Amino acid sequence: MKFITDPVEIERNSMRIIAPYLEGKYLTPEEIKVYSRVIHAAGDPDYANVISIHQEAIQAAHSAIRTGCDIFCDVEMVRTGINKKRLAEFGGKVHCMIADEKIARKAKAEGVTRSMMAIREFGSRLDGAILAIGNAPTALFEILHIMEQTDIRPKLIVGVPVGFVGAKESKDALAAESPVPYITVLGNKGGSPIAAATINALVYMLEPQ
Repeated sequence: MKFITDPVEIERNSMRIIAPYLEGKYLTPEEIKVYSRVIHAAGDPDYANVISIHQEAIQAAHSAIRTGCDIFCDVEMVRTGINKKRLAEFGGKVHCMIADEKIARKAKAEGVTRSMMAIREFGSRLDGAILAIGNAPTALFEILHIMEQTDIRPKLIVGVPVGFVGAKESKDALAAESPVPYITVLGNKGGSPIAAATINALVYMLEPQ
């Protein structure tokens, strides 16, 4: 049995296969790159019908990345999937506090999820940063609440929590209420690989100076 072993060729062929699913979507070249990486990560062309990109999202992300902004994640799977070496070429770092014992203690004491508490602990560091949420709807609800109550404004929110309890609702709220640019996946689809793929797509478009 013959099969392709060159990673570059595998990716190139994958993008060729994905391209027809994006025809007629009237996407910009940059949006096509985001869509393609998400579909590639999911192995699911139906994502072409549920991705939602705010009109200022890609420009906002690139502006933030070029100035060395950090990226904050709701779970370790998102942090692990982001190309930290490439981001570091722009001066940025990736953070996640979900496994911090202090976060676990505080979350239990206050009766909230660890992901919510982690968002609270990030606090003002989220201002001007990029927030990537791939797993926890409660984290997405929390940042929306924080933005409603404070002046903290991330440059971009990648909000793609997956599941059947709160995921759709949190992403609907993001699209309807967010005062900052966002990228999301409507409905129940999403997940940590989708969040990481979205961030990587944004980073890969840029070349370090």
